[in-house]
Amino acid sequence: MRRRIVMSMLAGATLLAGTFFGTGVTAAQAAPRAATDVPAEFGTDWHDPVTAAPPVDRPHTKACQVTLAEAQFRDFTPYRGAYTPPKGCGDRWSKVVLRLDGKVKGRQYDRLGYLHVGGVEILRTSTPEPSPDGIEWHVEKDVTRYSDTFRGPQDVEMLIGNVVDDSYTGVIDVKVTLTFYTGRAETPAPDRVLTLADTPDGTTLTTPRNSERIVAEVYATGSGGGCEEFWYLTVADPASYSCKADHGPYREVQIKVDGQLAGIAAPFPNVWTGGWSNPFLWYVIPGPGAFDVRPIEYDLTPFAGLLNDGRPHRVEVSVVGVPAGQSGWSAPVNVLVWQDAHRAHVTGALTADRASDIANSSTYTPGAENRVDTEAGHRLTVSGYLNTSHGRVTTTVTRALANTSAHRWTDGENTDGLDATWTDDETVSVHGQGAARTTHTRRTYTMNGATTLGADDRLRTVLTLGDRATAVERQGGRRTAWSRFDDTYSGDATYTINVPRDQRRAVGTSSERYRLSGSDGCYDRSLTSVQGVLTEDRSRC
Repeated sequence: MRRRIVMSMLAGATLLAGTFFGTGVTAAQAAPRAATDVPAEFGTDWHDPVTAAPPVDRPHTKACQVTLAEAQFRDFTPYRGAYTPPKGCGDRWSKVVLRLDGKVKGRQYDRLGYLHVGGVEILRTSTPEPSPDGIEWHVEKDVTRYSDTFRGPQDVEMLIGNVVDDSYTGVIDVKVTLTFYTGRAETPAPDRVLTLADTPDGTTLTTPRNSERIVAEVYATGSGGGCEEFWYLTVADPASYSCKADHGPYREVQIKVDGQLAGIAAPFPNVWTGGWSNPFLWYVIPGPGAFDVRPIEYDLTPFAGLLNDGRPHRVEVSVVGVPAGQSGWSAPVNVLVWQDAHRAHVTGALTADRASDIANSSTYTPGAENRVDTEAGHRLTVSGYLNTSHGRVTTTVTRALANTSAHRWTDGENTDGLDATWTDDETVSVHGQGAARTTHTRRTYTMNGATTLGADDRLRTVLTLGDRATAVERQGGRRTAWSRFDDTYSGDATYTINVPRDQRRAVGTSSERYRLSGSDGCYDRSLTSVQGVLTEDRSRC
């Protein structure tokens, strides 16, 4: 296979999917067409890409705009430029919104990209596949959390690696801007945004000595066109399948501090716009998060007492399950720090770091339809205290991961299907001055579908993807905030392989429903496309 409602449950960092990420086009731009206007097959052009995710909510205050990058990507040469802070909007902002506008036409694969400002990764993205006549799309993202980076001049680097030749003609043309809104942010942005330093011993982190909250974010993606792009389908020997991994499909993104396990997380099973052998699934509606890859977040506050000694500390990110020596994962790290304004040095200690053994069982059952059943999981608890200007504060983070999957395929892989679920359960408890605040977040990712190739060379893919999360915050045992998020994609597309593009006789339906509800209100939007025509754009809230 080829590849507002803004609900923050902890001040500034631990967020539900969708909290900082608005992607898509407005309803006016995505006007649906009547069913009578739908062609019998895909043509040479289709609706511009659109997602059901909400656009970023913008305050009604003075705004200043800065262009970060304007580039055409034809190869793997990065765009390099310079950023200068905006004039006329001060250096404290209620919101900072990134917008990427892209266009491409001709023939081109899906491509991955990144954008760095001062070495900080502020966007990881992928691209839609174009029509011969050309498409345009845009991405919006709330990047207020990186305000510290934006307060001074910075180098800018952006790359969407691409190949342009006689076959793949699509040049990716993008413009990226930042819009700054004056005022006070509803949720305080981090005081510092740090990156890891490269040293002979690996990557290191040096935090301010008065750090009282530390969160690492990792933009982890399995990609590169190899098997790790489809890590959830890999199998171990003796199963006969084209993508192998020593211990099967279980993947876990770990972060360590000075060799101690500090955080674990389930990676989101991203599907790019050429995924599951069928680009007709994704031409109009991409899979969840494809254009705005959400970083994994780790609350490292239990390690702050250790990190606050003023010395560099080794920080490592790794992906459990990747075969030794095999590439395919990228995992850049930003570190967000909130400081104690009334104390120059915050002392403390790590008091607990307990991890279970990783459970990982993959059972192979051969037959007319081969099958691998996987059950895996892991649990980690870390705890530490800090002596802050407002007393001793203890932070405990407990995270439990689980993965179940059933992968089935026939000889020759003419039928290839997966039914998988990943859960990532996290509880962060903060105790200080006799008060307790606990936030419980449960993330669930699902993938259920199959690709089949018939004797007539008609390839069909049916696939449903789910990205869901719930969060509840309690103080003193009383619920003070809650939210629920559900982004579900469904697609069914068929085309003839091994023929010129104009002979594929492609048909396909795709849909997405994006829902947010909770203490702050409700958002609910559904999209449907048929043969590249947008036929539904419905809001229910």
